[in-house]
Amino acid sequence: MMGEELNASVVTERGLLGDRVHALFDSTTGKVVSAKNPKKWARMFEFHAAFLEPPRLKEPMPPVRIEGPDATNLRSDRDDVGGELSKVLGREVRFVTSAPERPSLEEYWPDTEGLANREKVTDEAMPSHTFFDLATVHLITTATLDRLRELYPQGRFEARRFRPNIIVQPPADSKGFVEDGWVGRTIAIGDEVRLRVTGPCSRCVMTTLPQSDLPPDPGILRTAAKHHQVNVGVYATVLRGGEVRRGDSLAIA
Repeated sequence: MMGEELNASVVTERGLLGDRVHALFDSTTGKVVSAKNPKKWARMFEFHAAFLEPPRLKEPMPPVRIEGPDATNLRSDRDDVGGELSKVLGREVRFVTSAPERPSLEEYWPDTEGLANREKVTDEAMPSHTFFDLATVHLITTATLDRLRELYPQGRFEARRFRPNIIVQPPADSKGFVEDGWVGRTIAIGDEVRLRVTGPCSRCVMTTLPQSDLPPDPGILRTAAKHHQVNVGVYATVLRGGEVRRGDSLAIA
């Protein structure tokens, strides 16, 4: 579902506290529901989910409020939450709070030059016992978004299209895809958090889908494929947790 913008968060070894701790399961296939296959799940982006209260370390996760189309308004601790969501989504789903050992999802590959597959749906494995696609933390810089806007001025390259955990504003003279130089290096955020950048974030069809007031636009993915090997942003693992806040300084080692 659509994410939410935070002013602060606790970072744990598992990523930002509360990130992707719940999911919907397709009762027919047993796979994690994801807008990566919009032919089935495009309506997921019509929903917003947020905790009823901030999650806290070493405490059970609080219930989630789910808001969707047609005045859908549900709490995750309702016994019939899966059934009510199934009615809106048009397919039977279950609300789950723990991931299986080998979770997977379906991914649709549009007919875009530069993608590993084209006009095909594939089964994609996810990290064991998690609901993450590939890594626990995803970062993107405003310099990268600015560069993409230069390459495709008609497109609305906003951070929410790419669903990062952390948005970084580099120095004003930073140009282009500056995250490329971070791979294999350590990022210090504020006084506590340390991340290791593991590699680039390869994009998918989700970036082209309508999200709130953002229109559908296949040119978003096409631009990333043509000019940057389909990569936008980077993935990272957590070396040391702590709290991050809007406005924290960031250093690369």
